[in-house]
Amino acid sequence: MSTGGLLVKLLTETTCYQWFAFYVLAMLCVVQRVLSAKVIVQGAEVARIGPGLLLLVGVGMEDDGGKSAQLAAQVLKLRIFEDETGRMGRALPETGGELLVVSQFTLMADFSKGNRPSFHRAAHPDVARPLIEELVATLEAGLGRPVKTGVFGAEMKVDLTNDGPATFVLES
Repeated sequence: MSTGGLLVKLLTETTCYQWFAFYVLAMLCVVQRVLSAKVIVQGAEVARIGPGLLLLVGVGMEDDGGKSAQLAAQVLKLRIFEDETGRMGRALPETGGELLVVSQFTLMADFSKGNRPSFHRAAHPDVARPLIEELVATLEAGLGRPVKTGVFGAEMKVDLTNDGPATFVLES
């Protein structure tokens, strides 16, 4: 291989790796339109919603408050509820629906080295907790009403009835 060919190969691999690292480190959110959802911790129900959205949120190690604000704004603008024509044309604030946010670091899993997940790309709990709290506060401000949450860091059972199903993945 010529020196020029090696340089192109290295630049391509480096660029792809940097893009991949950026992509994986983004805050991830699985948005599920639900008829109902609840969170149970140690046998006790800690949160319940009726029709609305369930957000499963993974925080990457390089996420910051700007990404929380961006994600909140995006969620509140998603037109994924039926309008009068039967099309997805209404956003959550227009429907009066509820919102349940569950922190889920497993969304940041990396399987690149085999079948066992590595979570080295997930934010440390000391970083992730305030970002989740900021996300919830921003969502509450945008909705003008409380947002239900799971229990950060707890082993949770999430029970939901998906509406559609309509499930979307967002990155910020």
